[in-house]
Amino acid sequence: MGNQMKFPGISEELQNILDADMDNVEARRRAREAFKDIQLSIDHILFKVPHAGLKMEESYDVNSRGLEIFSKSWLPETRPKAVVYFCHGYGDTCTFLAEGIARKLASFGYGVVAMDYPGFGLSEGLHGYIPSFDKLVDDVIEHCSKVKEKPEFRNLSSFLFGESMGGAIALKVHQKQPNAWNGAVLVAPMCKIADNMVPPWLVTQILIGVAKFLPTQKLVPTQDLGELAVRDAKKREMMAYNIISYKHKPRLQTALELLNATKEIERLLEKVSLPLLILHGKSDIVTDPSVSKVLYERASSSDKKLFLYEDAYHALLEGEPDEMILGVFGDIISWLDEHTVS
Repeated sequence: MGNQMKFPGISEELQNILDADMDNVEARRRAREAFKDIQLSIDHILFKVPHAGLKMEESYDVNSRGLEIFSKSWLPETRPKAVVYFCHGYGDTCTFLAEGIARKLASFGYGVVAMDYPGFGLSEGLHGYIPSFDKLVDDVIEHCSKVKEKPEFRNLSSFLFGESMGGAIALKVHQKQPNAWNGAVLVAPMCKIADNMVPPWLVTQILIGVAKFLPTQKLVPTQDLGELAVRDAKKREMMAYNIISYKHKPRLQTALELLNATKEIERLLEKVSLPLLILHGKSDIVTDPSVSKVLYERASSSDKKLFLYEDAYHALLEGEPDEMILGVFGDIISWLDEHTVS
């Protein structure tokens, strides 16, 4: 089944749409279309950013692997200072709260572009299934390359912006395109999954064996990411409104791909050479903040900055008290402004 959350005041017809099996992309698209006005009306600070003058566009395009990919762009009224390529996290999409993040960046003059990865959000594919992390990264590169060719983005500085798993994707994009980017903003990047989130060694070995035969099965034991990622109690309740995000146990192959990707990233930290802004909550127990510190220390870039926020959890831009969210945004905007050629 799908969302399994009962929302007060909505019709039985809408509730049935939300309760559908979200493994199929058509169910996810129906749910988002029916629910998006309710989503964007919740009392979250990200949705209080004025956006009347922003130019927003959604599109569906078939990529080179034959998958229909959803993407969205947010542009300021005037020519953008630079373009920011937003890479969302594992339990997220480029709609809902990412919408608020993009609006915030665009309100400061930045063009923002994002896509839902295959199997996530509104893009085609089995929900929450990553058969190959490397191919997913290639899908992101393909999309970014097409965007860079558009007249409105030509000759602009371009930055990667990755949250959680999106941080790992951004680092992998950089590894494949070491000279293609002017910098990267990494928010609680998934350079290593926190030890408490990984099953015991013996369980992991069993799951690796089973994954060869049942790669799509939702069998990996895990904790409630919403509880662990969001510090502010009121905002934790709002996470239920992210109705097309993947909320089940990780699929076997997906879990293995994420684990292997983080191990590879850990081995290649010295090759990170682009200007780098890393932001992480000290109390994050989803991705390991100590590894962000190691990334900062070992990255070969001479232009790098690390912010570690006292008491903050994993969802720095979505789940913290308002003053923390605004402070983190302030640090991001200041860094982008410093690295943008006028």
